[in-house]
Amino acid sequence: MKKGFIDVKSDNIFPIIKKFLYSDTDIFLRELVSNAVDATTKLSKLVSLRKIELELGDLTIKVIHDADNKIIKVIDRGIGMTADEVEKYIAQIAFSGAQDFIQQYLQNQESKDNFIGHFGLGFYSAFMVADKVEIFTKSYLPDASGVHWICEGSTEYTLEDIDLPDRGTTVVLHLSDDALEYNDEYRILNILKKYCRFLPYPIQFGTEKKNIGSKEKPEFIDVPRIINDTEPLWKKNIKDLKDEDYINFYKELYPYSVDKPLFWIHLNVDYPFTLNGILYFPEIHNSFEPQRDRIQLYCNQVFVTDNLEDIVPDFLMLLQGVIDTPDIPLNVSRSSLQTDANVRKIKNHITKRVADTLEEMFKNNRSDFENKWHALRDFVRFGIMTHQEFSQKAINFALFEDVNHKFYTLDELKNKIKDTQTDKNNKIVILYTTDPVSQHSYIKPAIDKGYTVLIMDSILDSHFIDYLDNQFDDITFKRIDSDTLDRLIDKTDNKSDNTDKQKEEEVKNLFGSLIPNDLNNVNIEIATRYMPDEDLPIILVQPEIIRRFREMAALGGMEYAQGLKKEYTMIINIAHPVINEIVKDNNVENKTKKAKHLINLALISQNLLDGEKLTDFIKQSIDIIYQQNK
Repeated sequence: MKKGFIDVKSDNIFPIIKKFLYSDTDIFLRELVSNAVDATTKLSKLVSLRKIELELGDLTIKVIHDADNKIIKVIDRGIGMTADEVEKYIAQIAFSGAQDFIQQYLQNQESKDNFIGHFGLGFYSAFMVADKVEIFTKSYLPDASGVHWICEGSTEYTLEDIDLPDRGTTVVLHLSDDALEYNDEYRILNILKKYCRFLPYPIQFGTEKKNIGSKEKPEFIDVPRIINDTEPLWKKNIKDLKDEDYINFYKELYPYSVDKPLFWIHLNVDYPFTLNGILYFPEIHNSFEPQRDRIQLYCNQVFVTDNLEDIVPDFLMLLQGVIDTPDIPLNVSRSSLQTDANVRKIKNHITKRVADTLEEMFKNNRSDFENKWHALRDFVRFGIMTHQEFSQKAINFALFEDVNHKFYTLDELKNKIKDTQTDKNNKIVILYTTDPVSQHSYIKPAIDKGYTVLIMDSILDSHFIDYLDNQFDDITFKRIDSDTLDRLIDKTDNKSDNTDKQKEEEVKNLFGSLIPNDLNNVNIEIATRYMPDEDLPIILVQPEIIRRFREMAALGGMEYAQGLKKEYTMIINIAHPVINEIVKDNNVENKTKKAKHLINLALISQNLLDGEKLTDFIKQSIDIIYQQNK
C-alpha cells in the first residue's frame, strides 16, 4: 500500500467542492458517467484503429445503488488505468482541473449561476456528495494489475495493487450524511434520465419488469433497465427519417405537450464548427415571452443546460428541440460567450437556417404557409424586431391579414392600398384593428369606402407596429378607432370652416357637462368637427400615439404604465342632423336626455360602459322606445 498527498494550493478546497453550487449538486453523476463514457470511447477507438487486439464485449456502463450502505457505484469496461496513471490523472491532472474550476468559482461567487452547465469539476465532483471515494481500476494493457485508490475528502490518499478480474473502472461513492437525498433510487434515476438519456453507450441502472407473456396471460421477468437512447434522432441520417420519426422524438422530448410541432429543421454541420440537432416550431399561442427551457443543449450527447440565454438569439428561444455541439465553451461564464467566435458562428448559422426554411415554405407552398401563419406570426415578428440578419429576409415573407382574412406581404399591401390610402404627406396609411368585433362600427365605414383594414391583435403587435413605423418612411400605422376616418387618411391641405362658433361652444359645454366623471382610469376630452359625410353624430376615439405608448409600456413591464389614464377624444359631428336637433331643442330635459344617450352609445363602442351605468342605459333605452310607441 502506498500513501500520497494531493498537491493543492488551497487548504480548504475540499469544503469548497463539497458545497460548491449547492443547488446544482446533481451534476456529480453526470460527470462520473461522462468519464465512464470517455473511457469506453477511448478503448473503442483504439480497437477500431487496430492499435490493440482485444474483444470489446459488453460496453454497458452500470450505475449501482446500495441503499443499505449508502453507496453509489459507476462501473465501466473502458480503457482503465495503471497505478501510475491513477496518480497522474486523478491526483494531479484531474485535481488541477478541479482546482482551476474552483478558482473561477471563488472569483465569481456573486454570479455563480452564470456558468454554462458547470462543466470542469470532473471526477472531484464526487466529493460534493461523498465523504469517501474509492476507485477500483484495471488497465486494458496486457499483464496490468488492478489498482485500488481511496480518498476520504482530504489531501491524503492511499493507493494499492489488487487483483481485479476485468479491465475498466469502478468509482465508489460513500454518501455523506448531508447528501442522503441521493440515497434514493428514483432521485438517481431522474438525474440519469436528465443528463444521460442520449449518451452513446448503454447506461444501466437497476432492473425493470418486462412482460414476456401476452395481455391475457402476462408473465413478467426482470430485465436490465437501460435509461438512454444511444442513437438519438439528430445523429441519424436525414434521408432515413420520416415525419413520424420526428414527431415521435418531439413527444419523447416534450411528453406533456398537447400540440404537434408545425415543422422542424434538422441541423447537421461539420465545418467550420460541429453542430447537430433538431429545432421544432411549436404553435405559439399569442405570447412572445421566450421560454428558457425550450431548447436543450448537449455536448457530445451529454445534457448541459436548457437555459440557452446568450447562446442563441432571444427570438429562437420560442422554439423547441435539441442542439448538440462540442464547440461551445462550457466552463466559462455566460458573459464570456458574447465574444466567443464559435458561439457567434453557431448563432448566425441557426438564424440563417431558420430564415431560409421559412422563406422556402413561403415560396413553395404559400397557401400552407398562410394556414400556419397564426402560429408563426409572433415568432417571425419578434425575430424581425430583435435580429437584423433575420429581419432582412423575414420582412419579405412576414404576412399581414386583413378583416376579410386575405394575406399580404408588406410590399403587396403597400401596392394594394397606395392609390386609396395615401395621405397629403405622401405616406401610405395602414389601418388596423385590434378587435374586429368590438371595433366593427369603426371598421365598416372604412370598408365601405374601399379601404383595407388589417387585424393586428397579437400581444406583440403594438411593438411591431411601432418598429415598422420607425423603419419605413413611406408608411404609418393607425388604429381604426384612433380618429375619424377623414382624419385617419387626411388627403386635403385646407378644410373649409363651415362651423358656427357659437353652436360649437354650446355643443362642447352640453356634452362636456354630461361626461361621467367616475369612469375608471379614463380621461375624455370633447372636440367638435364638421363632418357632413360621416354617418355617426358622435364618435369616441383613442389617439394612436398615447394609446400605443401605454400598451408598449405595460407590455414591457413598466408598472407606472398601469397608472396612466386611458386618453379618449369624444368627437361631436356638428354637421349631423341629430346634433342639430339637440341644439335646437328648447326643452332642457329632452336635450340633456338625448345628449346623454349619445354619450352612452359612444362609451359602449369602446367598452367603457359597464355595471350600474350600463343597467341605467338599458332602462333609459327601453323608456325611449316606450315613449315613441305611445
